[in-house]
Amino acid sequence: MTLTAPAVFETVPLEAQLRPAELVSREWLTSGYVRLRLAGDALRGFTAPGADDHVRIFFAGEGAPVPATTEEWRELPSREYTPLNADPEAGWVEFDFVIHGDGPGSAWAAGAPLGTKVAVAGPRRSNAVTREPDAWFLAGDETAVPAICRFLRARRPGTPARVIVEVAPENEFVPVPTDHATHLTVLVRGRDKLRLMDALGVLGERDRPQGTVLGFVAAEAAVVPAARALLHDRWELPAESVITKGYWRR
Repeated sequence: MTLTAPAVFETVPLEAQLRPAELVSREWLTSGYVRLRLAGDALRGFTAPGADDHVRIFFAGEGAPVPATTEEWRELPSREYTPLNADPEAGWVEFDFVIHGDGPGSAWAAGAPLGTKVAVAGPRRSNAVTREPDAWFLAGDETAVPAICRFLRARRPGTPARVIVEVAPENEFVPVPTDHATHLTVLVRGRDKLRLMDALGVLGERDRPQGTVLGFVAAEAAVVPAARALLHDRWELPAESVITKGYWRR
C-alpha cells in the first residue's frame, strides 16, 4: 500500500525590498472594512506568492517631507498587512484594512488623502504550499480575511474548505469567496453566542475533514492555543500542515 505524503507549508526566503508608492484608490466594503490600492513604478515586479505573506507599510504623514532614503522610511510609523491583489506589471498592490481604534494604520486607511506617500517593505519570506491537500480548514477574525480569501482563491477548484470567520457587526458582510465546496460560518460579535475561540473548542475528532488537511488560523493572540489544541491535538495534523498566528494582541 502506497501512502500519500501530506500537503505541507514550506517556508521560502524572498529577497525583500522597500518600494515607495502612493495611495491611488479607496473602496469601502463595509463601514469598518476598506480596500486600498497603492501604486508606483517601484511596485513593478512586486510579488507575494504565499496567501499568508506579510509586508510592512510605512506611513508618511500628511504634508510631511517624503523620506529620501530607506533609513528615513524605516523611522516612520508602520504596520504589517497581507497583500490581497497585485499586478506586478502595472505596478499596484491592494490591501484590506480593518478600521478600529486610532492606530496609525487604521487612521491612515480611513482618512489619508489620495496621493499620500507610503513605502512597502517585503515580504521577507513566503509560506508555499507543497502538494495539494484533500481539504482546508481556515479560521480567523477580520484581520485574517485577506489571507483566507487568498487561500480560497488559490486552492484546487472543488477542494472542500471549512471556513470560520469572527467579525464585528458592521463587518458581517465582508466578502469571502465561496463555492459549492466551501462551508462558511460567520460569527458576529455581540450577537452570536459563540466566539471564534469557542467554535474552535467545540470541534472534535468527528469534525475533522477526510484525508490530508491544511489548517490556517490567525486572529487575536489568545485564540492561538485553542487553534493548536484543535489542529495538533484533536485532529493530529502534522506541524508542517498547520499555520497558527496571533496577528494582534488585545
